[in-house]
Amino acid sequence: MEKNLKIIIGVLSAVILILAGILIAQMSKKTEIKETAMELAVDKQALTDQMTQLQQDYASLSSTNDTINTQLQIEREKVAELIEKVKKTEASNQAQLRKYEKELGTLRSIMKSYIKQIDSLNQMNIALKEEVSEAKKQVEETSAKNEAQAKKLEAQAKKLDEGSVVRGRGVSLVALNGKGRSTDRSSRTVQFCTNLSLVENSIAETGLMTVYVRIKDPEGILMADQSQQMFTFGGEQMICSASREVDYQGEELEVSIYFTPGVELTKGTYTVEAYSTKGKLGSAEIRLK
Repeated sequence: MEKNLKIIIGVLSAVILILAGILIAQMSKKTEIKETAMELAVDKQALTDQMTQLQQDYASLSSTNDTINTQLQIEREKVAELIEKVKKTEASNQAQLRKYEKELGTLRSIMKSYIKQIDSLNQMNIALKEEVSEAKKQVEETSAKNEAQAKKLEAQAKKLDEGSVVRGRGVSLVALNGKGRSTDRSSRTVQFCTNLSLVENSIAETGLMTVYVRIKDPEGILMADQSQQMFTFGGEQMICSASREVDYQGEELEVSIYFTPGVELTKGTYTVEAYSTKGKLGSAEIRLK
């Protein structure tokens, strides 16, 4: 009897040991499965984080080139779609996640190529801006030089034009009586003679030119004959008392111009102004008693 009891105890002990082993094995397996599941979840999250970072990197890229911007938008949409696929995929589906991981690598490589293209375009734009700036600077410098040269030439032309004008000197007004002699009596004056000299000028235009005189009475009224001869001075039409055409050859030339009033003169100061079409030659006055 005692012997049978020992056998039963031994069998129960063995059974207990077997059951304990089975329980330990099951608990170990559950722990391993749990750890594996945790590891898979971590791998999925890491893959998701990488894709999110890539999405942010794509969002930060921009270019002045419309074609590249269009292509970048296409790649951004691909990244967004890939992130959604990863979120919907079970962590245990390692084969599918590895496939998505390869697609991630491809999208990252594509992004690097766009970064190079954008950088190259930026460098080209910088170089182009520098060239445009330099060209603009040269144009401005050339324009400034041309403007300065034009002003210089204009000043020289003006100076030459002014220098080429025939000038007069020694203008005088003489009253003549009926015998052609000078007088200071208004009652005896029948004619006025304006005398002047055209100054020597080697750069002036030579040939025929007309000298005009305007004589005014003591009241400042212009004295003129019935012909009302006109001439242009300073863009203005003016009436002259008398005129004379002379042949000027660049040398000093004495000119006398006669004017017959045709009316009885009053006492007072008479004035004369002498002109050419290019300038005033001088003025003088005479007082008649």
